[in-house]
Amino acid sequence: MATKIRLQRFGKKGKPFYHVVVADSRAPRDGKFIERLGSYNPNTNPATIDINFEKALEWVNSGAQPTDTCRAILSYKGVLYKKHLEGGVKKGALTAEQAEAKFNEWLQGKGTKIEGKKEGLTSAKEEARKAALAAESKKKQERAAALAAKNAPVVEEVEEEAVAEAEEAPVEAEASQELVAETESAPEAVAEPVVETEAVAEPAVETEAVAEPAVEAEAVAEPAAETEAAPADDAEKAE
Repeated sequence: MATKIRLQRFGKKGKPFYHVVVADSRAPRDGKFIERLGSYNPNTNPATIDINFEKALEWVNSGAQPTDTCRAILSYKGVLYKKHLEGGVKKGALTAEQAEAKFNEWLQGKGTKIEGKKEGLTSAKEEARKAALAAESKKKQERAAALAAKNAPVVEEVEEEAVAEAEEAPVEAEASQELVAETESAPEAVAEPVVETEAVAEPAVETEAVAEPAVEAEAVAEPAAETEAAPADDAEKAE
């Protein structure tokens, strides 16, 4: 039976997550498998790989053929390099101690590269964050400047209106003072016709004075009575 080391897909759409399994080459991708060797998560940076090193090495030495992606994963974890060193030991090109020393040296260098990559990613992320903050700050400043420029004519109009109101205020004050002065002088002008009216009323006194001759007429009438009485006396004397 031909065996293969391949990936079995899990996870939701856009967020895949894989199991590294050993399965029959004739089985479906997500079907039955012989043994699970580990997992592979490409959603992180760097990718998260968890592999059972000893079992993976055993299956590779047994003739299991990894797919391209699984070959890269096994090479990344050092499974294929370990197989290569063991082949050299079997051929007598180097001893087991030399092979182990070379493999440990390779692991140390690989770990240094991985840490350097992580630090580079962290610093790049921090620089990107600072650049984003600087761009946002610049954008805010430009927006504030544009808003200030937009509101500047309004401020000038308000200042012009204030100046115009300040100039109109003395004129209104003078007009109000003139109105008060006219109001104060108005009663004197109205009072003058009253004096004339009183002067016109004086002929009424003269009218009363004209009525006095009626009394004189009565006085004049009295001598007539006396005249009538006088002939009576003369008649008595004649008898």
